[in-house]
Amino acid sequence: MCRWLAYTGSPVLIDDLIYKPTNSLVVQSLHSRLGAEATNGDGVGVGWYTEGSPTPGVFRSIEPAWSDRNLRELAEHVRSGMVLAHIRATSGSAVQQTNCHPFRHGRWLWMHNGLLAGFSAMKRDLVLAVDPDLFPFIEGSTDSEVLFYLALTFGLEDDPPAAVARAVGLVEEVGRAHGVAFPVQMTVCTTDGQRLWAFRYSTEGQSRSLFHNADVAVLKEQYPENPVLHDLSDETRIVVSEPLGDLKGAWHEVPESTCLLIDAGREELIPFEPRSPAH
Repeated sequence: MCRWLAYTGSPVLIDDLIYKPTNSLVVQSLHSRLGAEATNGDGVGVGWYTEGSPTPGVFRSIEPAWSDRNLRELAEHVRSGMVLAHIRATSGSAVQQTNCHPFRHGRWLWMHNGLLAGFSAMKRDLVLAVDPDLFPFIEGSTDSEVLFYLALTFGLEDDPPAAVARAVGLVEEVGRAHGVAFPVQMTVCTTDGQRLWAFRYSTEGQSRSLFHNADVAVLKEQYPENPVLHDLSDETRIVVSEPLGDLKGAWHEVPESTCLLIDAGREELIPFEPRSPAH
């Protein structure tokens, strides 16, 4: 499917996040260890927030991450305290810029690993459920973008966990109506630039991998000679499709059917369950 990374903490160069780690996102674009495919070469995207800007910046490209020279140039010069990065392996939709993640609406960013099974059969019903005022902003043809706009329709800007629960609930209702046994497979990340939410869920209960880092202050005590750790602020939080390295104890798996909320360096694990949008 895809691989992604979300970072929140003191400002760092994007290069430090997506190129320098041992199992960096760029390495994963060629040699993913835990993905459905080893290669994720159908595009790359980065979203970031900078102080004083009302909306996040977004870079999206159909080039593979391992060979995109513009991505390398941007990564070496952009510094941010909130970064989302994504490498794409398409599940059927076209390889084009408008289908690359992260997707943006106002201050919000969204990225997804997984798929909505049977999307071609469900697409008309799902798109018609999007708020008419939001519909014109859908630019691409992916299930991921439609899921984003369904979440916006159900109140993402006010209550992200409830909105995503309703969006997923709708997809499962429509999927069942079309005879799809397991409509949803997702690890999703969304942020408004201040807080970050990551969701791990699948209808089948066998979700794609998702991890978050252990407490940085604890890791600094355990590995006092590790220079990488001492460059990170204690409030640093990283959420990834697969660990960026092999440091023992550095990564914790996000449980099945869980929403991970990160706010100002504090994190909370919240049970996630789809809800009927009628409720």
